[in-house]
Amino acid sequence: MSRARKRVLLAAPRGYCAGVDRAVEAVERALEQHGAPVYVRKQIVHNVHVVETLTERGAIFVDEADEVPEGALVVFSAHGVSPAVRDQAKDRGLRTIDATCPLVTKVHHEAKRFAREDYDILLVGHQGHEEVEGTSGEAPEHIQLVQTPADVAGVTVRDPEKVVWLSQTTLSVDETMETVRALREKFPSLQNPPSDDICYATQNRQVAVKAMAPHCDLVLVVGSKNSSNSVRLVEVALQSGAGAAYLIDFAREIDDAWLEGVETIGLTSGASVPEVLVRGVLDYVAERGWESVEELTTAEETLTFSLPRELRPARSAAR
Repeated sequence: MSRARKRVLLAAPRGYCAGVDRAVEAVERALEQHGAPVYVRKQIVHNVHVVETLTERGAIFVDEADEVPEGALVVFSAHGVSPAVRDQAKDRGLRTIDATCPLVTKVHHEAKRFAREDYDILLVGHQGHEEVEGTSGEAPEHIQLVQTPADVAGVTVRDPEKVVWLSQTTLSVDETMETVRALREKFPSLQNPPSDDICYATQNRQVAVKAMAPHCDLVLVVGSKNSSNSVRLVEVALQSGAGAAYLIDFAREIDDAWLEGVETIGLTSGASVPEVLVRGVLDYVAERGWESVEELTTAEETLTFSLPRELRPARSAAR
């Protein structure tokens, strides 16, 4: 194969979304302002490199708030927590910083609103995901989890005229809508969320991969195995025509056998992945002949979120 024919298509947008950027910065600022250790319930975001880096700086990641010493500082991850977790932290006298992504908080508010109005809420998502656990905890007596279209047959509601669906923010848009179509066939009066629950960044990254994949012999998705949105990108790439697609945390995980016979490599990263890891992959494949890089842009992202209020600078008193 001629080296000149080898190229990388680099998807844009990719990598950090506004919610992840905010959450990671929240832990960094907490360490700067309060010193180590700063406890974090669950992984602040689902990325191995981010967690390792913050651990080196003094963050301590725990599974539950009862593992945090009484009175210590704990950050709630970007995926959100249930009211029960907040109550547990309060009972232990913990100082808390809430780094929940505002788009996840929006889904929590929707769940509480529809529960107040006595709706049955059908939550499309993955069993055991922290975001699903947090949302379900807002109204456990009203929420049923629906993972796939096959689950729809077992769904029962009290009043078919008062049913609404919500979703985990990091799902595949296409797979979610397939489940929603099955729900609507069973419950024709099913209401939609007030606005899209699948976050803008998840959708944008999937759109970019859909545009890129048909031109790629191989798609590499940088992201961790417990990152829902990263896993979805691999699935989207394969469904959209990529010859092959793999999920990797680091460039060193690339199997050179994947590169045999490949001309065009597609490269993207999940919403919790820092750009330095993408650059590492670009360096790795450049050393093997894929020096030409073309960025394929399908959207521009300008959204930012302010830091949790506990970390914002105090306003100067009026003179």
